[in-house]
Amino acid sequence: MRATGVRSGRRGRIAAGLLSACLVLAACSPQRPHRPAGTKRPATATTPVGSAASAAASAAASAASAPDVSRYYRQRLDWRPCREAASFRCTSVTVPLDYTRPEAGDIRLAVARHRATGPRAARLGSLLLNPGGPGVSAVDDLLSFADGFSPAIRAAYDLVGVDPRGVGRSAPVDCGTGTSLPAPEDEEEAVGPGSGFALIAGACARNVGHLLPHVGTPDAARDMDVVRELLGDDRLGFLGYSYGSYLGATYAELFPSRVGRMVLDGAVDPGMDAFRATLGMARGYQVAWDAFAADCVSRPGCPVGHSLRDAGRVLDGLVAELDEASRKVNARGVSATGDDLLTAVTSALATRTWAGLRSLLREVQAGDAATRRLLLGTDDAGGPGEQSLAAVNCLSSALGPRSTDAQTRAAVPEFRRAAPQFGAYYAGFLPMCAHWPARPTQVPHRITARSAPPILVVGTTRDPATPYDQARALARQLSSGRLLTWDGDGHTAYQRGSRCVDTAVDDYFLHGRLPPDGTVCR
Repeated sequence: MRATGVRSGRRGRIAAGLLSACLVLAACSPQRPHRPAGTKRPATATTPVGSAASAAASAAASAASAPDVSRYYRQRLDWRPCREAASFRCTSVTVPLDYTRPEAGDIRLAVARHRATGPRAARLGSLLLNPGGPGVSAVDDLLSFADGFSPAIRAAYDLVGVDPRGVGRSAPVDCGTGTSLPAPEDEEEAVGPGSGFALIAGACARNVGHLLPHVGTPDAARDMDVVRELLGDDRLGFLGYSYGSYLGATYAELFPSRVGRMVLDGAVDPGMDAFRATLGMARGYQVAWDAFAADCVSRPGCPVGHSLRDAGRVLDGLVAELDEASRKVNARGVSATGDDLLTAVTSALATRTWAGLRSLLREVQAGDAATRRLLLGTDDAGGPGEQSLAAVNCLSSALGPRSTDAQTRAAVPEFRRAAPQFGAYYAGFLPMCAHWPARPTQVPHRITARSAPPILVVGTTRDPATPYDQARALARQLSSGRLLTWDGDGHTAYQRGSRCVDTAVDDYFLHGRLPPDGTVCR
């Protein structure tokens, strides 16, 4: 997800980040030398899965017993101008609902492409993009942000967005609730068996229960391999933000010999369990708030006072004031709550829109109820994007926490000690998957992707959503990982204003040159 300003809404909104608001760009260089990752092979896009470029597919599972999915690799794509932007081309790709039982039925994935602008002989193939989430549409992201890439990248690569299964236009998880993930007014409501999380889980089981076990990250990674083949690429060029780094690392684990130039930005540590990851996110946002506050109090007219202690008290007071006001509103009414404010704050901290956050806080302090609703986005309706987020998270126990009522209540003091302003807010997400109807299909584990070519991992020192220690951990786990550090603020680093980072990533994508080990951009 690439936010461009203060984005807000009720707790659970994608902008809040939840556990995996991982907005990452990923790219890896190929194992086979002398050919840039993502380059086209001479064959057409309908080359069968049995081709030399696709021989690694059977290595990902036991070749003798693996179901035959070759027909998906042989389909022809019908590219047409995208409805929203005629300069882009759109198509759909058919993949099996269940890779272990292809006969169980198919789903279709939405794909968009922006053709490389440079001479054909100089093009490097396709660069698949994933903006994170999970639950954010890669197609929409491509249509909105393709012009943000440097002219050199746009000249060399076909930029491709694929909505992962369960997301956007690719068999979306739409539970029919018409509401966002819940924003309980107190911890008792958040963790009780009749909580909003349980109600949404029940609606999802009734309306899309057949889909829920099949929207996990490994299946999405297998889908990317089908798309890679149909695009005519020997290896996958990939750029993934946040959760996209987890998707990219999973692809590298399944198909190491098919990795091209891969960059994982704002990286997720796949070996970290959900409790520690959620606690780390609470700490990360506290660090980010303190950095914002330290900058703010040095400016005239700062809306949070004159010291870090003042800033914490002001935010706590606004949260309490909004919660008290919301309790006076009829249950059918719409009111801005303290959680709405924290959601807006975390979104601004993730995007480092500090000037916008100062303005927002001033307006919230001065505004009436209607103004506050407008500023905090409480008139927005929740939707399938959030339900997709929960569906993907809850299949991965690395990303989707399962906590009992008692465990969640017991964790609140630890969260508050770690993050006085944000601890209770993030502890409220621990039971998100406790009632989810589909059981996890992944456990936290180190991903080494042995035999994969070099993979560039990008980490930001004060990244609140995916703290820097996660990027360091992933770079160490990957047998070919190389860490690029940005000493900065906000979630993710590439295309965020650092010429040093942008030059290093572009140089890697264009020429396969990794930055020197230990590079820190300031």
